[in-house]
Amino acid sequence: MAHSRTAFIRSERVAAVLLLAAAALGLLAANTAVGPALMEVQDAHLAIPGTPLDLSVGHWISDGLLAVFFFVVAVELKNEFTVGQLNSVSKAVRPAIAALGGVLVPALIYLAVTAGSGYEGGWPIPTATDIAFALGVLAVFGKGLPSRLRIFILALAILDDIVAILIIAVFFTTAPNLLLLAAAAVGVVAFGLLSRLLLTDRVTGSPGLRMLVAVALIAIGIVTWSLVYLSGVHATIAGVALGLAMVRVPAMHVRHALEPVTNGVILPLFAFSAALVAIPQVAPAQLAPAFWGILIALPVGKLIGITLGGWLAGFVGPRTDERGRHPHLSLPALITAGALGGVGFTVSLLMNELAFAGAPEVADEGTLAVLLGSAVSIVLAAVLVSRLAAPYRRRLRRESSTVDSTIHPA
Repeated sequence: MAHSRTAFIRSERVAAVLLLAAAALGLLAANTAVGPALMEVQDAHLAIPGTPLDLSVGHWISDGLLAVFFFVVAVELKNEFTVGQLNSVSKAVRPAIAALGGVLVPALIYLAVTAGSGYEGGWPIPTATDIAFALGVLAVFGKGLPSRLRIFILALAILDDIVAILIIAVFFTTAPNLLLLAAAAVGVVAFGLLSRLLLTDRVTGSPGLRMLVAVALIAIGIVTWSLVYLSGVHATIAGVALGLAMVRVPAMHVRHALEPVTNGVILPLFAFSAALVAIPQVAPAQLAPAFWGILIALPVGKLIGITLGGWLAGFVGPRTDERGRHPHLSLPALITAGALGGVGFTVSLLMNELAFAGAPEVADEGTLAVLLGSAVSIVLAAVLVSRLAAPYRRRLRRESSTVDSTIHPA
């Protein structure tokens, strides 16, 4: 029974539905009578006695809980680069070029729309792709599609996340405390070395030792996260570093254990918190250029950038794969991938918080733009995925009816 419950939460469809429902609920709640009270709770500070850690509830979610999500993403990244779909240059180069197009074009569109407005610093917001949502839409509407498109989307979104992590680390860090950062680096190394014990026969054969190592890893992880946060670097980077440092096989077990928590609690809670904004009572003409930049760049920029990048990638690498098949996606499949890439959601909401931390009113408009832009991409992607999957579903039905008629002749 417990296994069936966790399997349900692990579903890409369920994860996407929970994210969307949480964001919709947050936006709805913020614009009702309970909105001000919820925002007060979000802004309330919770300090840990005896430590310098003092964060608002909203920041405990976006800096603390979201670090767990980034840990899971980093583990998946490491797995894909070692034994997965990106474990060779030939496999990684095509989605990498498409991902590059999906970052550059939305950023350029955003900068063109916001030029001279003072809000140019929000250019990273429309460059992100939400893995959970993109694969959720693919799972809901893409029944029957061959695995190649899903693999391409997964690789594309993972590479997109690498870019997002680098952007957070480079562009949203100001004057970090190098001493604390060095101490955090020691913590990451210790975490990685200690995780190797989980591969030894002595530890794997002793439940007590396994528990002791697990507790030590959690303690080191918390201390490392605290050091990264206090250093001035965004704390989610700690999750990335720890995920990459952990030995792959135990890390994949941890990822599997954490997946129901990230899908069912952390991401919906972050979506609810991030979407907790009052809709501005202004005419469309009064909305900040940042709003229009995000709203246009997410669905349009991603669609153009990924499609163009994927098309250019067709001129790179071998003409056939190891099985003798043509490795490139068709133009309709690339356009579909571009539409799915426009679902920025989780990472775009985080980028929005970071980019406009000093301008709450613009951050609120940015949140609405991310939600609306992602919604446009979801609808467009759903239509395109359904159209792309239709002939495959018809073929499966014909094959199924042929098998049935063979087994049960008239």
